[in-house]
Amino acid sequence: MSEVLEGRTAAGRGVRVRYSADGIEEIADYPAAPDLLLIPGLIDIQLNGYGGLDVNDPARPASELSELVRVLWRQGVTTVLPTIISADDATTTALVKRAAAVRASDSVVAYGVPGLHLEGPYISAAEGARGAHDPAVIRDPDPDEFDRWQAAADGAIAIMTLAPERSGALEFTRHLANQRSGGRRPAGVLPSVGHSLATADDIHAFAAAGGRLSTHLGNGLPAQIARHQNPIWPQLTEDALTAGLIADGHHLPADTFAALVRAKGATRCVLTSDAAALAGCAPGDYETAVGGAVTVGPDGSLRLQGTPYLAGSGASLLDCLRWATGPGGLSLEAAVTMATTTPADLLGLHDRGRLEAGARADLVQLTRTADGGIGEVVTVVVDGTIRNQP
Repeated sequence: MSEVLEGRTAAGRGVRVRYSADGIEEIADYPAAPDLLLIPGLIDIQLNGYGGLDVNDPARPASELSELVRVLWRQGVTTVLPTIISADDATTTALVKRAAAVRASDSVVAYGVPGLHLEGPYISAAEGARGAHDPAVIRDPDPDEFDRWQAAADGAIAIMTLAPERSGALEFTRHLANQRSGGRRPAGVLPSVGHSLATADDIHAFAAAGGRLSTHLGNGLPAQIARHQNPIWPQLTEDALTAGLIADGHHLPADTFAALVRAKGATRCVLTSDAAALAGCAPGDYETAVGGAVTVGPDGSLRLQGTPYLAGSGASLLDCLRWATGPGGLSLEAAVTMATTTPADLLGLHDRGRLEAGARADLVQLTRTADGGIGEVVTVVVDGTIRNQP
């Protein structure tokens, strides 16, 4: 049975969208559409948790992943890659195995979580570059270890963040790039550079070996780096690398964000939240499985207690979309593409992340603020079913 949703696209076109569980059936011009923004469901490729829910704590109940997927609907996020940070072998195995079990038992999670993102442990151990990651578990890439994790995850690992300068990293990158998973995620495993002090030669060699992504470009670095010889510039010039950018207003100042987008090109950028479990929580000091003691600031930032180091983001991807189209200076159309179509295509999910007939019906309808900005979520449709939460 078909349903209809009306609104205005990011480009300002009034439309009436007819959809069902089979997907978007028709998009018709509708000049009289209400002044509601109608966009594809948001796709977040890097998220550690939200609203107190944590995908990195093996002591938490497995049901938290199911709850997380549903909580994110309220933020307009219909597809997410839960992100597991650097840990020992046993912990990583337990976390990916738990995620695989939930995906196998809950069809909603199987759809909304097409893969997992492993951020480490094959990253730089240098202060600043490692961020909130535990230096005790950071190590060189191990293809056999990764293959065990992929088997435990039932093939769900979709992105692997690593530092190309580590011993064996280029061989490992080729190992990842040669894998194919099939199913809903035909792109296989995407090697991503992040938490790295790689040289320009390292970055170019990484891209040549199959590197496809930059994890939170401009972050995961010491506070002071060489102005010319640093990992940022070669990542900007490598067309093979799509840049992930955390648009929460804390990880990247507005001018830096705008400069990175202009240099890289909006079509090679993805907005991501890097939200942590404390995202959306009240200001104060907390103990977490990721980073230990973390302070939620009055401005919503998350920092390792007593340090200037960020410990993930306190924003949802919808919050990032608002900031990117406000202080970040992006057009609504460009920002929405960076949070929907581009990440979908990066993952090989060409049937979602777009408003077009034949695509999966992942839709978000939002109010507009008085100044024309992005307001609040009104309706969320996930795979053809209205999923608004009370």
